[in-house]
Order: sequence, then structure tokens, then C-alpha cells
Amino acid sequence: MWFLRLAVWQQALLCSLAMYAMTALGAACVFISRRPKEGALTLLLGLSAGIMIAASFFSLLLPAIEAEGALPAFVPAAGGFLLGGGFLIASDLLLSRTQRRLKAPGDRRTALLYFAVTLHNIPEGMAVGVALAAADGALAGALLALGIAVQNFPEGMCVAFPMRARGMSRAKSFLFAQGSGAVEVPACVLGALAAGAVGALLPWTLAFSAGAMIAVVCSELIPECFAGNKAIASAGVVAGFCLMMVLDVALA
Repeated sequence: MWFLRLAVWQQALLCSLAMYAMTALGAACVFISRRPKEGALTLLLGLSAGIMIAASFFSLLLPAIEAEGALPAFVPAAGGFLLGGGFLIASDLLLSRTQRRLKAPGDRRTALLYFAVTLHNIPEGMAVGVALAAADGALAGALLALGIAVQNFPEGMCVAFPMRARGMSRAKSFLFAQGSGAVEVPACVLGALAAGAVGALLPWTLAFSAGAMIAVVCSELIPECFAGNKAIASAGVVAGFCLMMVLDVALA
């Protein structure tokens, strides 16, 4: 197969571009949909929360626990998780202090959502690069990239639609949302080129991103979506979690 004959960094570049393309494709859905109504926004926020909770565990925290290392598995998982959560809380406080420069309170919430999704894409890209660089890891890395690519489609939507709902234009919503997935390209290539060094830190970065995502879900998405229709919000969270869980497990 031609893919197997490529250099590792070339395999990483192709896989990361495919993952990024799926994020951009999901974000592009904002061009074919109207600005969500209040009930639709509640559902979308619930879906975002469920997707991010599932991605935090199945895509980030569980691989961090299962990764081999010199330390016990719970050390990088718990330590990285606490650092990630603390970092997001500190970022929230910083954004709160500069909130007067933003157009509306919802802008801070949207910024946190965008920041958390972008942050978690970095270790995902690195994970694919490290997997590709492992001995006979081309197939495993490609399958991991496929799983992440499928997950990136709803993630792109979950970033673009809240931005659109806050009054941002379709073009700007798309540009920001697709940018959240663009970071996977350099992260993946870097992971392939520096597999040894990055591989040792990967459990920490995975858990760090998981902690950041859980923090933003608890502080922003859950309170806002449940401030509206609780039944719709609950349905969105459950459906989003189930969707991401199925994608992660089926494509693992």
C-alpha cells in the first residue's frame, strides 16, 4: 500500500489533514443552517456538553490511564487532570476580569468553549503522530486518525453553532471553528518527529486536556443549557455522550 511506503512525517501530515478536514466540514454546516432558536440552542449546548464529556474520558483520560510509563498510571492521569482543570479555571477568572471588553457575557462562554476544544485537539494530534512513529504503527495510527476524524465532525459543529447563535457571522463562525482543528496538523507532525520525547509526556497532556474540557462543561455549558428546558438539555447531553462513546468505541 502506498501509504505504508511514505515517511512517517508524511503519514502524519496526511492523517492530520484528514482530521482537520472533518472539523472544517462540521463547521461548514453553519452555512446551511439558520441561527438556532432558543430550544435548538439548548439542545446544541447539551449535545456539546455530552460530546465533550465523552471525549474527555474515552479519547483523553482513558488513553492516559492505559499508557505505559515509569510512574503508576493514576499519577499522570490524576495530576494532568487536576492541572488542566486548574488551568481552565484560572483562564475563566482571567476572562472574567476582561469581560467588559467583550460584547456580551456569552462571548466569555464561547471563548472558553473554543479554547477547550482547541486545547484538546493538540494531544489528540500528538497521539496519532506517536502511534504512527511506533514500530509497525502505520495501520494503528491510521485507524486512530480515522476515529478522531469522525469525532471531529460533530466537534466542528459544536464550536461553530454556539458562535453563530451569539450573533457572529456564518463566515467568522466557520473560520474560528475550523481553526480549532487546524492545530492537529502541526501537533501530529511534531508527535511523529519527536515520538520519544512526546511519548513520555503524552499521558500528562491527554489528562490535562480532559481536565480542561470537564471544567468548561461544568462551569459554562451545563449551567446554560439547563437554565432553559431541562428535558431538552438532558436529552442533548445524553445523546451527545452516546454519540461520542459509540464513535470512540466502534473506531478504537
